[in-house]
Amino acid sequence: MPDADLRAHRLRGWLIATGVTLLAAVLRLPNLGRPHKLVFDETYYVKDAWTLLKLGYPAQWPDTPNPAFEAGDVTSYLHQASYVVHPQVGKWFIAVGEKVVGVESSVGWRISAAVAGILLVLLVTRIGRRLMRSDWLGGIAGLLVALDGLAIVQSRTGLLDGFLALLVTAAFGALLIDRDRTAERLAALGPQVQWGPFGPHLGVRGWRLVAGVLLGLSCGVKWSGIWFVAAFGLLSVGWDAAARRRAGVPRWLTGTLLRDSVPAFVSLVLVSAVTYLASWFRWFSEPDSYLHQWAAKHPGQGVTWLPDGLNSWLHYHAQMWDFHTHLTTPHDYAAKAFTWMIQWRPTSFFYETPEPAQQRCGSDHCSQAITSLGNPLIWWLGCIAILAAIWWIVRRRDAILVAALTGLAAGWLPWFLFPERTIFTFYAIVMLPFVALLVTWTAVRFLGLNEPGARWREVVTWRRVTVIVAGGLIVLVTAFFYPIWTAAVVPFWFWQLHMWLPSWV
Repeated sequence: MPDADLRAHRLRGWLIATGVTLLAAVLRLPNLGRPHKLVFDETYYVKDAWTLLKLGYPAQWPDTPNPAFEAGDVTSYLHQASYVVHPQVGKWFIAVGEKVVGVESSVGWRISAAVAGILLVLLVTRIGRRLMRSDWLGGIAGLLVALDGLAIVQSRTGLLDGFLALLVTAAFGALLIDRDRTAERLAALGPQVQWGPFGPHLGVRGWRLVAGVLLGLSCGVKWSGIWFVAAFGLLSVGWDAAARRRAGVPRWLTGTLLRDSVPAFVSLVLVSAVTYLASWFRWFSEPDSYLHQWAAKHPGQGVTWLPDGLNSWLHYHAQMWDFHTHLTTPHDYAAKAFTWMIQWRPTSFFYETPEPAQQRCGSDHCSQAITSLGNPLIWWLGCIAILAAIWWIVRRRDAILVAALTGLAAGWLPWFLFPERTIFTFYAIVMLPFVALLVTWTAVRFLGLNEPGARWREVVTWRRVTVIVAGGLIVLVTAFFYPIWTAAVVPFWFWQLHMWLPSWV
């Protein structure tokens, strides 16, 4: 590609990404502090983040602390460490917002999540561009994330899952860059006779190390990041195998196993493990942290050959593991994993009936809700895209769909292993970037634009109309549901119009 064309291509890509990202900001930032109340699990994470910032560890609070906290009394915490069941990275992100904006403001509780949600749209746009080799297709994938209700709600509440989604998506992007750089490197190494039967040694690679750090941080938000370490590790090695095969390496599979698998393990598994351990730095440095002194108080117990700090840390992790594997407390909004893609049981984060009704919404009865419901059309189309992807992978070995389906599977399938655990549909936010990529590329294949030389104006009319109508409906559905994603005060009858399924109430 000539230099002028390359510059134009890059400029167009960044202009599209900037436009989609600005739209995401417009949908996420206005009235971010509404409501000025701790909603759903903000009651844990926002206060944990604040005491982590002030004391170095999540601390206990007096009984019913939320009204005082919401009123600005943020100093009533106790100095006893609290037992928390998720690592610290996500709460450090929330703490940054509280420090910068102020913990007395509900915007301070949520601004970090909003920034993460906006950056997620930017990442998906750029990743889609690289994966599908198209500026416009990257923009469409990013637009789907920008318009999705699950992403909007997660960006406007101080919860952890939005940070998890950002980090695993960033890791996926880093591995994509590594894939392309590795293919270029193999192509530049010269004739295969110089390589031997297994191909060249490629060693430890920078972008793969970046991915390892990002994956370690994702595990430091929630342990479900571990599944992405495994899935992305296999995907990355698979990309290496494909690159060696395209480069003409005679024994490309054996060469991948001998020369790529160990560096991949070091870069992704070991680096992520070290990063995860390092993310607990404050726990190790603060003697009043929860269970920090356990080993000293229980000599001869645990893994006795380890230093007391690590022994105590492992004991704490054993407690966390016991909690996560035995959490079966009934909850009105619990949802089995197999229902997530159809958004069968969205999570109600907040619901109130503001008074006086006539003044608040001009009706006899008002509603103010935050319903963590994805844009139904995006997710329902995602179900079709999954089935189509499996078909095209089997029939045509579509590498783009393999990559997107790998990320989706890492965020979804592991939850099927815990059918009795209390889990929620909003966990699916980590799947959304890959759903967007699947839906976008499925539309491309539906239109036949994946074939070399195919052009939009040559596509059969009814297929073009179908895709345009579907896109327009997605935009309209976002506009329709936006008030119940963002705690707008609306008439009760208006809220009822959004309850399309009985399970959404």
